[in-house]
Amino acid sequence: MILLAALALPLAATAAPVQPVEITEWKAVYGRIESRNRIPARARLGGTLVDLKVSEGDQVTAGQVLAQVIDEKLAFQLSATDARLDSLNAQLENARSELKRGEELQARGVTTVQRLDALRTQVDVLSGQIEASRADRRVIEQQAAEGAVLAPIAGRVLSVPVATGAVVMPGEEIASVGGGGIFLRLAVPERHATGLQEGAEILIEQGDTAGTGKLAKIYPLIENGRVLADVDVASLPDRFYDARVLVRLPVATRKALLVPAALVKSHAGLDAVQVMTPEGSQMRTIVPGPRHMIGGEEMVEVLSGLQAGDDLAGQK
Repeated sequence: MILLAALALPLAATAAPVQPVEITEWKAVYGRIESRNRIPARARLGGTLVDLKVSEGDQVTAGQVLAQVIDEKLAFQLSATDARLDSLNAQLENARSELKRGEELQARGVTTVQRLDALRTQVDVLSGQIEASRADRRVIEQQAAEGAVLAPIAGRVLSVPVATGAVVMPGEEIASVGGGGIFLRLAVPERHATGLQEGAEILIEQGDTAGTGKLAKIYPLIENGRVLADVDVASLPDRFYDARVLVRLPVATRKALLVPAALVKSHAGLDAVQVMTPEGSQMRTIVPGPRHMIGGEEMVEVLSGLQAGDDLAGQK
């Protein structure tokens, strides 16, 4: 007690009992910067990749052509269809001429009605074959048009796993596009799952600066002992995807004794606060814990040395 007497301060003008305060426990985890949507741009046509228009990091718009795939067999099929159409058109022209002569002969009573019906049928059959060939040509043209690989969404190209000249199959990924905004994805140990609440404020450390975000979504499926959660952040950098950011989550609340940091005095390696006792004001050594910001004031958690109800001198 000789040391405490040496640390004694003048009697404070005010005194108030120390009461337990509910504080939030924070869990430090790492979150990854991810795009809200990550969709692959796939080839709709099998063939050779002859033109690749984008690379990693490029900004694209929805529907933009990213690459071109060509199947050389389609050109031969178009040539064969065009030749068939030319042949059918020639036959149709001849059949119409025969039908016209048959109608003239039938008007003079030279030919029969059955012969005229056969000529009309031949014209109808050839007309149907021409329409079918034209439909086949449109199908081949559509297949050739599907050689253009389109961006599924607006955003940034994240990866391009192929190169010009590669042979690709239908459905193969040509590029991966991230869009729809960015957010932080967290993997939180499952023991903290019950303490997570959607809408809770999250503390985020980005280099030397700190910010806040909102816990937007908690996924119900636990994978590898971890709960996935998404955090919305207003000013999240989008230069690098899958970058890790330190995040502090509110996982629980507890009661603690807090005193203003300005009232904690240090001497010879000991921390003490001035308390009021029946014998008067005296300094009492404490074991300080973490510091907290409460209402804009820095507070020190007292692990031992004080009890609830102790009158702290200088406490308003």
